[in-house]
Amino acid sequence: MTQQSNNIQQFLIVGGGTAGWLAVATLSNILQNADCQITLVESNDIGTIGVGEATIPPLLDAIRALGIDEADFIRKTQATFKWGIQFRDWLQKGSDYFHPFGALGRRIDGHEFYQVWLKCRAEGDNTPLMAHSVEAELCTQQRFFEPFNAANTPLASAQYALHLDSGLVANYLRDFAIARGVQRIEGTVSQVHQHQNGDIASVSLIDGQQLSAQFFIDCSGFRGLLIEQTLNAGYHDWSAYLPCNRAVTVQSQNVHDALPYTIATARESGWTWQIPLQHRTGNGYVFCDQFCDDQTATDTLLNAVEGEVISTPRIIPFTTGMRKQCWFKNCLALGLAQGFLEPLESTAIHLVSKTLALFVRYFPSLSDNQFLQQEFNRKVELDYLEIRDFLILHYCTTKRSDTAFWQHCANMPIPDSLQYKIELFKQAGNLVHQDEALFQSSSWYAIFTGMQVFPQRYNPTLDALNSQKLQQSLAAGANAIKQAVSKQPAHMEFIRQYCAAPNPG
Repeated sequence: MTQQSNNIQQFLIVGGGTAGWLAVATLSNILQNADCQITLVESNDIGTIGVGEATIPPLLDAIRALGIDEADFIRKTQATFKWGIQFRDWLQKGSDYFHPFGALGRRIDGHEFYQVWLKCRAEGDNTPLMAHSVEAELCTQQRFFEPFNAANTPLASAQYALHLDSGLVANYLRDFAIARGVQRIEGTVSQVHQHQNGDIASVSLIDGQQLSAQFFIDCSGFRGLLIEQTLNAGYHDWSAYLPCNRAVTVQSQNVHDALPYTIATARESGWTWQIPLQHRTGNGYVFCDQFCDDQTATDTLLNAVEGEVISTPRIIPFTTGMRKQCWFKNCLALGLAQGFLEPLESTAIHLVSKTLALFVRYFPSLSDNQFLQQEFNRKVELDYLEIRDFLILHYCTTKRSDTAFWQHCANMPIPDSLQYKIELFKQAGNLVHQDEALFQSSSWYAIFTGMQVFPQRYNPTLDALNSQKLQQSLAAGANAIKQAVSKQPAHMEFIRQYCAAPNPG
């Protein structure tokens, strides 16, 4: 069989939304010079969840890789900028801390910055760790700039992401893909047909159409029409570690200039989010129904909303976890069909784009894909496990005991993998490093420090360095960051000048 005839020439994506259209946009961009038909079928009668409205920096890399103009994307998705997340009331009521993007400080005489900071702290220096984060200072001063315009300053390596309207993102990517020859069919799948070996052969629509393909991508949401209802791939249920299993969402009018960060506030039975866009604010309450009913959760959210509510509150049930095989037979599951990790660290869209990048790396053919599939599934599971453990860390380190929910979180069992990471860190500030990890050292340091978890000691090799000079160096670095940030424009001033949406509302 020739290489050409062994290539997949028909893809069918079932379901739209951000996951479906990002898949189509990615495939149509990569295969634009190949003889390959890409079709997406979606129903106007089936709504999308649309909760992935806060993102992390890798999304912008995916957008740029598609050749999309960033400013145009921002305008048409009503986006604002994001330097990180502010966590309120997680350690205890009245406390708050930032988890910023980007690095913390810089290595000093070959020593890791965090270890230098630990030594200075042990010797009486009370400068907060976040004073050494460019992104945290930008959050505090509510400013924005483009890092490539800040060469030779402490700001040059700053990393940002976006808050965006997920419905508008799906529309944008749909237009992008259709312009590249992708076929969109409006319809509802009524039946899935399989080959004798179990592979999916085609789907039938309610109107009688039958759509066949050689490879299928399931973007049908939680129900997993192809990957689960048809192929029975199985599901890893992680609700024992992440007990929240419902969310209520609502949109509200803006009452002040959008902040350049997401706000995640711990509540009686979970946490609320606040995501500012140019034309509105997205709000939600992620909670556990073991400790809170839907009406109480809705009331809690509405009481927390700042502006006038402009949508009907919507309840979304979910089970935290992931498919046991995200690529099974001739089907790839994406988005909610693949798995769900609550949006605490804004990883939903990232998992879609990261999965697509891995899929491209291990691109299937019409012949045996056993080892490609096996390695792909192993890597996707590692990504989910990493994020799962990182999310649990926010809960299990709480000192709150004011409600039954937080008492449960403080005492619940945690995975051995996370327990090991915590104990390793507590001993001397070391971390477990994983290849291609999403959360780098600075992210773990931010959560540990914010939740007041500190190592028993710093690395004693730092005692060879002059303490006074180390403290002077750290003070100079923090001051340089503060001064550089103060010269940048306000967040919304920057947006109004460079990338304001046509109708910001």
